[in-house]
Amino acid sequence: MPITRRELIGCATTLGLGALAGCVGSTRPPRDADANADANTGPRTAAAASTAGVDAGRNGDDLLFPISLAQWSLHRTLFAGELDALDFPRHAQERFGIDAVEYVNAFFKHKAGDFAWLERLRRGADDAGVTSLLIMIDGEGALGDPDDAARRVAIEKHVKWAAAAGFLGCHAMRVNVAGSGDPDAWRDRAADSLRRLADLAATWDVDVIVENHGGLSSDGAWLASVMAAADHPRVGTLPDFGNFRIEGDRWYDRYLGVEQLMPWAKAVSAKSHDFDQQGNETHTDYRRMLGIVLAAGYRGHVGIEYEGGELSEADGIEATHVLLQRVRAELARA
Repeated sequence: MPITRRELIGCATTLGLGALAGCVGSTRPPRDADANADANTGPRTAAAASTAGVDAGRNGDDLLFPISLAQWSLHRTLFAGELDALDFPRHAQERFGIDAVEYVNAFFKHKAGDFAWLERLRRGADDAGVTSLLIMIDGEGALGDPDDAARRVAIEKHVKWAAAAGFLGCHAMRVNVAGSGDPDAWRDRAADSLRRLADLAATWDVDVIVENHGGLSSDGAWLASVMAAADHPRVGTLPDFGNFRIEGDRWYDRYLGVEQLMPWAKAVSAKSHDFDQQGNETHTDYRRMLGIVLAAGYRGHVGIEYEGGELSEADGIEATHVLLQRVRAELARA
């Protein structure tokens, strides 16, 4: 029987992290034998790690990368109640012609252990022919917290989302590595948390991936050092084209940052804000950026994440989709 949210949290609290994996059987069918073997033989390169998301039946330009839609692209619509979170997969397919989605826990933050609700979401995605790729997790504690007790609680709070991700058929959960203090000590704490969480998430065949998401995580070299320190086959990155502001007016070079994070990439986020008259994103050279992504051997999904304010959310998603398709076709011919 599906474990309830209360039972899951109680299990983590009472039995501890190590015993939690035995509380719930995997709710997601295992990957094929090759993928499982790869997951158990050490860190994967981007070329090896990224092929699982590619539909073998695709042809032509799609072989470079399929396109997905991040739920955050519709955050204003969702928070306003104009779209129900349960309808997001169907909306992605019917409104935008996109058949793969990335969820954000902010839109169903109390549903992690509600498997009846998650079953409705899973069934809706299946009925629409939409693949659920990952859940982006926020608000569950700092995985780089200098207080060991607080960090342990943060790990435990994330575990229920690993179960939810596995139930939905997602291959990954995106987490943050917030913390404070000396960058080297922070790196070691974050790496330790990621390893521990990844060991638990493996119960549901879910990888743990980190996005450059503000603060020190937007320093590409530092986040790459976290990956090297974690050194775990189920720990990876989600390079975002735009999230490279460290603090104030201090920005990390976005092209260098993505290049540094690509060796561990298990997902990629095509952040967009504004477009010129030719349909190009004004902050990121998509041709250059996608060239970096592909040069790393990545062939997984590239997710649309529109955050602009000039266009409506729907128009911004469509503009990003058209741009990705155009650049993909150009790169395929190059």
